[in-house]
Amino acid sequence: MSPRILVTGAAGFIGSHVCDALVAQGHEVVGVDNFDPFYDSAVKEANLAGLHGHARFRLERLDVAADDLPVGGAAAVIHLAAKAGVRPSLQDPAAYMEANVTGTARVLDAARRAGVERIVFGSSSSVYGETTPAPFAEAARAVEPISPYAASKRAGELLAFTFAHLYGLRIACLRFFTVYGPRQRPDLAIYRFTARIARGLPIQMHGDGSSERDYTYIGDAVGGVLSALAWTASAAAGTCEPFNIGGGSRVRLDRLVRLISEALRRAPVVERCADQPGDVPLTAADLSRSASVLGYRPAVGIDEGIRLFVRWYEATYGRQS
Repeated sequence: MSPRILVTGAAGFIGSHVCDALVAQGHEVVGVDNFDPFYDSAVKEANLAGLHGHARFRLERLDVAADDLPVGGAAAVIHLAAKAGVRPSLQDPAAYMEANVTGTARVLDAARRAGVERIVFGSSSSVYGETTPAPFAEAARAVEPISPYAASKRAGELLAFTFAHLYGLRIACLRFFTVYGPRQRPDLAIYRFTARIARGLPIQMHGDGSSERDYTYIGDAVGGVLSALAWTASAAAGTCEPFNIGGGSRVRLDRLVRLISEALRRAPVVERCADQPGDVPLTAADLSRSASVLGYRPAVGIDEGIRLFVRWYEATYGRQS
């Protein structure tokens, strides 16, 4: 049997897909999730439906910021647990620091106490802020985050560097660029737009539609996690490195809305709104380093990815009349 892996945030969007992939590879997986009420816990339960009762999967309902973690016996930790979202972090920044900074410190400390040296940490493209030249390269200074969420993720990276330096850990910090696909969180734009357009309801478009994002399909994101996990097995002790995990192209907001409406075969009703505080006008991943070091190459473009997401949405929630 392949080595045991501990996955935090196991019932979330990315975490549940990662657990599926690890189990499929033959790993024993211990998943940790506190089922934070940020959104309906039934959604998270459904995310893990395919793993319930599986001999190689065990779920522990624990809070990484407060509870002792079952790290003993694991070969590696994939730390994806976090309070997510730029806009909600403006309303409750202290909770984001507790979950994302204190929680990450506790995960890192639990790993080093258990003698686990290999860690993959889920960071975010938001660490680049709004002044980093595009495309964003890992060598950028990333010292001007513009939301509490972004600051908490950059703080997590700095903690990872500190632990790697002090205790000889081998850590990959993955800067995810707007991951989407089946099981996506219901608060995220692609999901919200799809749900409202499908029901004939208006959607809110912040700004003039010219903002651009680098969207990453979930299958590509999972591939990046697995490649980073493999990299930690051969990285030098005391190494902590950031890697961009993106889709490889910029997509305008108005084009995104058009792709969703075309896949649903419904015309959108768009309400124009002011830009949101904390949002950046552009994200764009420089993937050259991830390609050369991890072998990461995204395979699903936005046109195909949106069709796959809409197909999943309709299969899950039914075609709207």
